[in-house]
Amino acid sequence: MNFQEFNLTTPLQNAIQDMGFSQPTAIQEKAFPIIMSGKDVVGIAQTGTGKTLAYLLPLIRQLKYSEQRHPRILIMVPTRELVMQVVEEAKKLTTYMNVRIDGVYGGTNINTQSQRIYQGLDILVATPGRLFDLSMKGTLRLKSIQKLVIDEVDEMLTLGFRHQLVNILELLPPKRQTLMFSATLADEVESIIKDFFRAPQWIDIHYRGTPISRIKQLLYKAPNFATQFNLLSLLLEEDEVFEKVLVFAPSRKAADKIFNKLTPKYGDELGLIHSNKSQNQRFGALEDLKNGTTRILISTDLVARGVDIFEVSHVINFGLPDIPGAYIHRIGRTGRVDRDGIAITLMAEHEENKRLAIESYMQKAIPQEPLPEDLIISKAEDIWDEPTPSAGDKPYLKPLKLPQGGGAFHTKKKENLKTNQGGPGRKKRVALKKRQKRRK
Repeated sequence: MNFQEFNLTTPLQNAIQDMGFSQPTAIQEKAFPIIMSGKDVVGIAQTGTGKTLAYLLPLIRQLKYSEQRHPRILIMVPTRELVMQVVEEAKKLTTYMNVRIDGVYGGTNINTQSQRIYQGLDILVATPGRLFDLSMKGTLRLKSIQKLVIDEVDEMLTLGFRHQLVNILELLPPKRQTLMFSATLADEVESIIKDFFRAPQWIDIHYRGTPISRIKQLLYKAPNFATQFNLLSLLLEEDEVFEKVLVFAPSRKAADKIFNKLTPKYGDELGLIHSNKSQNQRFGALEDLKNGTTRILISTDLVARGVDIFEVSHVINFGLPDIPGAYIHRIGRTGRVDRDGIAITLMAEHEENKRLAIESYMQKAIPQEPLPEDLIISKAEDIWDEPTPSAGDKPYLKPLKLPQGGGAFHTKKKENLKTNQGGPGRKKRVALKKRQKRRK
């Protein structure tokens, strides 16, 4: 099957050709006719199969020209990176159409976003938190929403957006088409489907969210984190093999440590992204990896869900995540859309239970590789335990010198000292003594 059989308009056909797509993926092929029929849909498909295009194509195909100010299509996603990605894809699809598209997310000026929304939109892409803030502010009215898409809903719940998500669903008009797309489906998600969907059609693509068919998985067992780092540094030396690498760190602190330790050796080849970075830094790091400015991007699980970075040759897990599904999303950043990929896990000995849980979840063992002969085995327990250099260790950061002397705390002069002179009757006693002296 090809896109010409979708009964698309000429502007959409031209846009798809410009994007280089010729045949739809399985989720796109199954979702298009159901969404076009107006039914609610719950789509479960492995990451990298084109879920974004699966819901954008039929929604834009049905969208008619209008000059009304409030949006008619609402797409909710968990992170600002996904907001920008969906907006970009929607704008590409509407290159030859007159459709107003914008995205809103936290961490930036809400007044600027309010002004853009006030000018009028057809499609709004948003994170739940900022969307709820704008609706409570009165800038955004949700009563015009005809189509709702909830993308990566389980990640929204993981990030703590359940309260905002439920409030938004209650604010939306009851007569609407609701679509939900995700790579995995938790029990909490099923309760939302039961409460807010109307007889949804289920589309469940093979493996139910486990992207293992085109990804070669390897595992190295190291005695400790320090040896894991030595192995990571050794692997990255093969720049002709490791062309575009995404390294997942277990925390923001770990990501910073890995970046700082690799910088002397790899310098401008490195990028870093996590939630403590500013909006511009996060977008810039992703763009640098996409266009080849950097070769290695170190990240937390922030970019493990939904963010498309095509042609990632390797995903390296620096340690295993606590949740098996998180491992699936991590390695799914490679091997996307019928491309082969390689996922390497650097595992410490104490993470054995995590490995067993992941293999049980996938129903597949991860092949273990022997450690390289030239690998330096470290005796350090944990590279994160190294003391942070004090300010005095750096010549450009000198310790603050306090001014010498008493400052605000000084010894008062003798005549200014307060002493106990006998209590409240002192004046009367002094006056009596003076009178007695004069009489003498």
